[in-house]
Amino acid sequence: MALRENFEMRRAVMTASGYWRNETLLDHFAHNVARNPRKVALIAKRSETGEEMSFTFADLDRLSDNLAVALARLGVGEGDVVSFQLPNWRHFTLLHLASLKLGAISNPMMVIFRERELKFMLGLAESKVLVVPSTFRRFDHAALAREVKAELPSLKHVLVVDGAGAEAFDPLFDTVPTEAELAALRSRKLSPDAVIQLLYTSGTTGEPKGVTHSSNTILSNLEPYAERLGLGRDDVIHMASPMAHQTGFMYGLVLPAKLGARAVLQDIFEASEMARQIVKHGATFTMGATPFLTDLAAYLERAHVRTPTLRIFLSAGAPIPRPLVDKARNVLGAAIVSAWGMSENGAVTTTRLDDPDEKVTGTDGCALPGMEVRVVDAEGQPAPVGEEGPLQVRGCSNFLGYFKRPGLADLSADGWFDTGDLARMDADGYIRITGRIKDIVIRGGENIPVVEIEGLLFKHPAVQTVAIVGFPDARMGERACAFVTLREGAKLTFDDMVAFLKDQKVAMQYIPERLEILPDLPRTPSGKIQKFKLREVAKGE
Repeated sequence: MALRENFEMRRAVMTASGYWRNETLLDHFAHNVARNPRKVALIAKRSETGEEMSFTFADLDRLSDNLAVALARLGVGEGDVVSFQLPNWRHFTLLHLASLKLGAISNPMMVIFRERELKFMLGLAESKVLVVPSTFRRFDHAALAREVKAELPSLKHVLVVDGAGAEAFDPLFDTVPTEAELAALRSRKLSPDAVIQLLYTSGTTGEPKGVTHSSNTILSNLEPYAERLGLGRDDVIHMASPMAHQTGFMYGLVLPAKLGARAVLQDIFEASEMARQIVKHGATFTMGATPFLTDLAAYLERAHVRTPTLRIFLSAGAPIPRPLVDKARNVLGAAIVSAWGMSENGAVTTTRLDDPDEKVTGTDGCALPGMEVRVVDAEGQPAPVGEEGPLQVRGCSNFLGYFKRPGLADLSADGWFDTGDLARMDADGYIRITGRIKDIVIRGGENIPVVEIEGLLFKHPAVQTVAIVGFPDARMGERACAFVTLREGAKLTFDDMVAFLKDQKVAMQYIPERLEILPDLPRTPSGKIQKFKLREVAKGE
């Protein structure tokens, strides 16, 4: 009851302030379809086949109608979860639009996830439908999906892109709706407060947490974001960050569909291909983790290629070194913007286009309109300027809560969300992330679930104790190192560790990239492992 009362109070405040406009993406999308139906809205290339396809706003509307009707015939309705483990393909955008038209919940999942992650995520969500590629990057996703389906009674349908027979997904776009079915789609009114997205994120617990968002929470982020960066319907938005991340989903799918802009999707990141797409399609805006910027700038410099249309590269996930900013500006000819955010909020802070260099390289930006940030002291009161402390956020794009786990959201009575990060704030309100309270490693923008991987390694018969920490990496931001003590007489090599975790069905990206064997791990007098000391060892300090 208290949660509901809290939400009602929040809705009243956000509506009165104008940040929640009680609209949905479908309202904006329908407007764009009516205004400019023949405008190219989406360009998507499949790297492994070389196939590149373009779709107008009218195309997307028609195909998502057909798909929505096909899913409805399979039993998908309002409030049901539609899961899809797909790269940045056209199917991703169309699935979200179709789910919105049905009032269903989109549950995008990273293609790196394997059996362990999928079984938990699909089981918790009670997903009715799972859409996967037949194969991607030489992995048989269809076979894995069938194995998982056999253990999940709620999962009624596995649909396969490039599949055959009853599993084939692509023929659903050729569905011919009846007049009654189309009328039912048109008459359905999606509530702006309904859950429309379920996005799993790794945290400090041993299980992923399902972040939930509504139309109001997502769209209220995009308005001030687009305004601060000067983005509009004439922009071409390139997205190489996976759309199963909040970055790709909100800014590569929802943002262009809302603005009436063009989206260009890249499914496998490679700097040369990113440059080719930006040049060919006249991209004006792109964003991604710092390694994307590093690799793109290096390629452009090496290949003597220019990207004259590109106006902005927004980088987040790790601090941007000053030399990288200088190089990127020179070879991209674009403004470099630093930002910070979470799955729970979208982008919370960004630098401004006219900020001086020290803000771009020395901070993670200031809060977007509608969002508040604060650094607090040990008593939970605002910390003095420049002092480090836990970072808290509050505002319009804060999520609705964790799916079926309301107690996991660390929210104060007055709406402040404890991010788990440590930060400093300067006199101008700009923050700098300095570390984290929560026990995760962020590798190339991907959260590694430290507690879960530690728990798995602890099962190895050679392992006595284990602690995983991050260490700095110029390209990826961080990499993971496993510090281990061994049982008497036991041996463990790096290859042994990798093979063991693979046998545990762990995604490759979650496996530590270093193994250090120690006679003992540093501990507090109470016995708690001192990870800060291990981080110093990993950094070579």
